[in-house]
Amino acid sequence: MGRNLVRRLMPGVVVVVLMGLESCGTAWRPGGDPSNVAVGSLSEGFPIGLLLPDTRTPRYEKFDRPYIVRQVAALCPKCEVVYGNAGGDPQRQSRQLASMLSAGVKVLILDAVDPKGVSDWVALAKNQGARVVAYDRLAGGPVDAYTSFDNIQAGRMQGRSLLDAIRIGGDLRRGEIVMVNGSPADQHAGDLKKGAHQVLDGQVTIGREYDAPGWSPARAGEAVHGAFTALGPDRVIGVYAASDAMAGGIATILRNAGATPGTPLTGRGAELEALRRILLGAQTMTVYLPIRSVARSAARIAVDLGVGRTVSGTTTLSNGTVASIPATMIAPVVVDRGTIKDTVVKDGYWTATEICAPPHLRTACLAAGLTQRAGG
Repeated sequence: MGRNLVRRLMPGVVVVVLMGLESCGTAWRPGGDPSNVAVGSLSEGFPIGLLLPDTRTPRYEKFDRPYIVRQVAALCPKCEVVYGNAGGDPQRQSRQLASMLSAGVKVLILDAVDPKGVSDWVALAKNQGARVVAYDRLAGGPVDAYTSFDNIQAGRMQGRSLLDAIRIGGDLRRGEIVMVNGSPADQHAGDLKKGAHQVLDGQVTIGREYDAPGWSPARAGEAVHGAFTALGPDRVIGVYAASDAMAGGIATILRNAGATPGTPLTGRGAELEALRRILLGAQTMTVYLPIRSVARSAARIAVDLGVGRTVSGTTTLSNGTVASIPATMIAPVVVDRGTIKDTVVKDGYWTATEICAPPHLRTACLAAGLTQRAGG
């Protein structure tokens, strides 16, 4: 077993970062222990494993991890959070999961790098009497509960915002749009794509549509460049981008290709650079995911499962292994130039100072009501 780095973040909560561990697998045997049997108690506390997928996406270390740790501390002061970040490597995540099980962790919050590929590991956890909360992405295998954002709804929001912005400039049929979806291997991308098509199909002509492996901004930019070459910049009246990172690459292509300034462009994630593009008119909107809410939901479900409480959700979902998984789905929020102050700044996701740090944003920030008094 590899070296464990233990760091105490706050009274009653210990975070253990797990590294360098070997993996193994097994199959799930249906009929194992029921999820409403306690594996710990509030009075004595118990370990809760937290497995996050990568460090490339800023939200996981800046928001998800500390929010979950704090909420666990509030709900179960004697519980400890055992932490592992996979760094985008599914095999590393498997080794971290195996180490947690070997250490006796019986409750896991799992944001899978590879939701389908992790199913055998979820089965292993269940066979060892552990409870598994699928977080952010719906993992395969016999998970006990799921909490995430409603990404189909987020896709609808992107689609509606795109149509609304295109209408401002004229008839929806005066040109074509380009769609750049996320990674075809990611459940989130599929849900966003489904929601967007529910709104866009039949309303506007989709001239070109692409999937961007790995949500790559470079791939997204290349795709849009190819679409502009084929269709002509005058024919493209809007671009659907599934994420803010991809929207960044696309915004550069739009500028260099001679697209009409302010060509509608969507995003998702409320990333700092996206908010700045929105203020400057280079991006139309983003979808804000209130991470504090979903993190608190995950912590609550994990503690409930640990002490044997029955878990319910806002709906039930199937992952192909379990037909009716209790799922708590958190509604996303549309953010545009007029709502930055009352959404991401009000929630403390970003401060006005962080957003408006570049001097060239001063005028746009003042117009949007973003000052130090408006959130930092």
